[in-house]
Amino acid sequence: MRLTDLIRASAPALEISGLAADSRAVKPGFLFAALAGARTEGARFIDDAIRNGAVAVLAAPDASLEQRLAAVKIAFVADAEPRARLAAIAATFFGRQPGTIAAVTGTNGKTSVATFTRQIWAHLGHEAASLGTLGVQASGFEVVLAHTTPDPITLHRLLAELAGRGVDHLAMEASSHGLDQHRLDAVKVRAAAFTNLTRDHLDYHPSVEAYFAAKMRLFDAVMAPGGAAVVNADSDWYGAVAELAQARGHRLISYGERGADLRIERLAPHTHGLHLDVTIFGARRAVDLPLVGAFQAGNALCALGLAVACGADANKAADALGELAGVPGRMQSVATTAAGAPIFVDYAHTPDALDTVLRALRPHASGRLVAVFGCGGDRDRGKRPLMGRIAADLADIAYVTDDNPRTEDAAGIRAAIMAACPGGIEIGDRAAAIAAAIAGLQAGDVLVIAGKGHEQGQIVGSEVRPFDDAAVARAALSRQVH
Repeated sequence: MRLTDLIRASAPALEISGLAADSRAVKPGFLFAALAGARTEGARFIDDAIRNGAVAVLAAPDASLEQRLAAVKIAFVADAEPRARLAAIAATFFGRQPGTIAAVTGTNGKTSVATFTRQIWAHLGHEAASLGTLGVQASGFEVVLAHTTPDPITLHRLLAELAGRGVDHLAMEASSHGLDQHRLDAVKVRAAAFTNLTRDHLDYHPSVEAYFAAKMRLFDAVMAPGGAAVVNADSDWYGAVAELAQARGHRLISYGERGADLRIERLAPHTHGLHLDVTIFGARRAVDLPLVGAFQAGNALCALGLAVACGADANKAADALGELAGVPGRMQSVATTAAGAPIFVDYAHTPDALDTVLRALRPHASGRLVAVFGCGGDRDRGKRPLMGRIAADLADIAYVTDDNPRTEDAAGIRAAIMAACPGGIEIGDRAAAIAAAIAGLQAGDVLVIAGKGHEQGQIVGSEVRPFDDAAVARAALSRQVH
């Protein structure tokens, strides 16, 4: 594709054969995006990119850089927002996107909502996909992703591939990092959802307000005016989100116990899920939801709202709720002891998520509620005592163990948690903690292993060691049985 077509402006007569934001991925004929990163400046790698064959460079305006590139006959694309420009260039270069795209943001629930939306669309007969923390999932097509919201080049390559495979409906997660870094700016989002906002990622965002502002870019900068906003009416941030959405001319669909459009009237937990009485756009109906945890009712209604916002018939879409399958690592039932005690794995790694999971499981425990959890290293230190206190207050037995210590001292992380969880049982080795928790389970007890969910590795130092909470739990239970 010609450079002039990519940037929609006059430019040297160049054919661009590919795009890269990593100089090591550059090949002859590529445009190299020299972006400022958290740890290094992309401009440092321009010479490497040129040696690898780059014929054009995208970067922030810089007179000296422009002169240097002109001297070696390399086209310079200057933009005050190079990340936003890269998103636009990638969208043009790869060309295709699924015809209907819905996106969901929020601290918790994004993966479940995206997955449930895909399942509802599939029930309605659409070729549907989801994209996010669990990668890309579609019928006969799966891709593992490094980030919840990929960089624009990877994202638009995947969007084009999905469209080429006949996928016409896509539900995707929109992370605060991805929104802040303009990764979704050129995605044609038809409907957007907001689940909630609680403390998270304050190692990246300078404040909760900045974190919220990043998420609001989905409704303000990404989705064009006249879209649809599906918003959790039970969130403390509902008013602010609703006001922004309506100011942008979006149709507002609210859900939850206080939802005006999708409202939970009654919720009754049972052994294998939830019985709901809900009002769906004024019509009352009963739903047997095959998901454990009261918060999953909200996630399911959010997904229903997105499907309806994108044109689905509300009654037909609601029929799919009784057939929803759980999401790996999200309140996932992984085993049951001989005494009948269920074991769950959940990704809860924030104070609010741990609080939500423990409160959701309490009605399912006629005996004791047991939790195994830790906190990640090189991340927000302030949430460690918060999570310790939550476990102390809501679990009958709390095992404090290692999560992903990364480059921090694991014992120090555990100590910060234990300071607020004085009755906790500290076992640093995560496999040993899981085994100890399972060994102590009795009839009526419920165990949740929280923090890592679907993850297949544990990060210790700079090494990623194979570790799967679900597999470790099953192995520990098997050893006890035999």
